[in-house]
Amino acid sequence: MAESDDTPVLTAPAAPAAGGWARLGRTLAVGVFALVVGLYLGIGASGLRGGHPEPPAQDSVEVGFAQDMSVHHSQAVEMSAMALTNATDPAVRTLAYDVLTTQQGQWGTMQGWLAVWDRPLQAAGEPMTWMRATEDSAGTAAGMTEHAAMPPGSAIQGPRMPGMATTSELDTLRRTTGPAFDTLYLQLLLRHHQGGLPMARYAAANATEQVVTTLARQIADTQQAESTTMQQLLTAHGAAPLPMN
Repeated sequence: MAESDDTPVLTAPAAPAAGGWARLGRTLAVGVFALVVGLYLGIGASGLRGGHPEPPAQDSVEVGFAQDMSVHHSQAVEMSAMALTNATDPAVRTLAYDVLTTQQGQWGTMQGWLAVWDRPLQAAGEPMTWMRATEDSAGTAAGMTEHAAMPPGSAIQGPRMPGMATTSELDTLRRTTGPAFDTLYLQLLLRHHQGGLPMARYAAANATEQVVTTLARQIADTQQAESTTMQQLLTAHGAAPLPMN
């Protein structure tokens, strides 16, 4: 069924102008991006490609994962930058800081790969087409076709990936204050993590570039652990998780 809202047009994940935490995250992402590209220029293409003579193909797991997970990370960073300013629970602020700094760095790494491989920084069509039908991912990949494109928001224009917040949900989060903000942030970020896990697990199992499989495993492990933490925090706040969208 088509929806009128959509996910955020690919830039380095944005955050409130007054947020020093957000500026720290942006600096981290740009620094990692520059490091990856600098290594490429310093050691040559074959060094970062693990000896492979050619970069990953446009329709490869490696390129698709880097493009789509960059988009997914972008929104998590945006929401976490809000939480660093607006959350009232110290445990929620700590979680938000960890998510922002970790995912900004990973965003910079993945964008650096795409630059090294001379591939577009974002996919030109429907996301997650690089995920082939398997027992673990078929349901998620098939479900993506049910979501129509929605208006651009703060980070990417195009069809929404599982778990991502809509523009209206992000607007609501910006307007929410007090303990209600903590609860909504946890609900949106937990669903966001749960939606991104199949991508990370698929890339970890199917990519052939070792740097990609390593990062994908790290993302899957970290987001699974953070999901458990968020479920515990939601219970403490007397709230339930959101259903997958």
